[in-house]
Amino acid sequence: MRLNSLPKLLLAASAWLIAAPLIAATPPAAPASAQDTINALTKAQSAVVGVQVTAAEGARSAQTLGKERSGSGVVIGADGLVVTIGYLILEADDIQITTLDRKTVPARVVAYDLATGFGLIRPVVPLRGISPVALGGTGDIKTGESLMASTGASRDEEADVNMTQLVSKRAFSGYWEYHIESALFTSPPMQNHSGAPLFNQKGELIGVGSLFVMDAMGQNVRLPGNMFVPVDLLKPIMSEMLQTGSSKLSKRPWLGLTSSEQGGRVQIVRVNPDSPAQTAGLQVGDVVLAVDDAKVANLEAFYKKVWDRASPEAEIKLTVLQGADLKTITLKAVDRMSTMKKPAGI
Repeated sequence: MRLNSLPKLLLAASAWLIAAPLIAATPPAAPASAQDTINALTKAQSAVVGVQVTAAEGARSAQTLGKERSGSGVVIGADGLVVTIGYLILEADDIQITTLDRKTVPARVVAYDLATGFGLIRPVVPLRGISPVALGGTGDIKTGESLMASTGASRDEEADVNMTQLVSKRAFSGYWEYHIESALFTSPPMQNHSGAPLFNQKGELIGVGSLFVMDAMGQNVRLPGNMFVPVDLLKPIMSEMLQTGSSKLSKRPWLGLTSSEQGGRVQIVRVNPDSPAQTAGLQVGDVVLAVDDAKVANLEAFYKKVWDRASPEAEIKLTVLQGADLKTITLKAVDRMSTMKKPAGI
């Protein structure tokens, strides 16, 4: 998308937002005028930035996320504070922010919150002429509502906007020891979802892009889409993140597992090198049956039982089916952030 094509694209977007049919039979709210929508979306898009990251040498996260990473973010503070998805900035050695007019400035990590997945970065020099977007809420957003997701510019790519719809709101458990009680799922999907801001028709930020999914609607329905982390989870911890670089909820046990949930069983599909799980002898293919003798049948139950401890360095007893053998394995968990190279700035 060329920069001078943005007004035309936003005009088309506003028409789509107002006229798009709802996926669910929910009575729509009275739409804003087309001009109000164009103004709101134009202002929101002007605050979207590209985020390019180079991970530190020897970064553990490079094994799964790569050393060179690219995504988006959006300015939410008068000082240029940008919110993005946290995995982009894990163990970052170099961060560059690219504005809508393709100007690039270096940035530093301010915070990374393991519990929610949000990341905060700040440019080292002021971003002139960019107004921060307001944080909205998702309580009143209905299934079928039309939304706008945006991607920032990079050295090689121009910014873009993507029109989408909310298809479900529900809890989400990630395979990487992650769970949030509410997530936003949209369709059709966008390719460059990492850190992409999701806006309502008022131009307010309501979510930050995390994943491409094949079950956006849930209920065992195959529908490609994206998962966005709602900003409702950011508001209560924003001050704490700015002060400490994280939130208290992020200080929890980490095992070093990638797991899947199928048919009422939790199965290990990857064991991180040099993790508590590897040290304890857990293997790919193991089925986790219980945590401290309490049965677990899905990822949410598994994670919550593991996290139900006062210290991240707690001992945890797992009952696993390893091949044909039923085993009890005790491992000492760790604080995930203690295993990572700490970016300058946190």
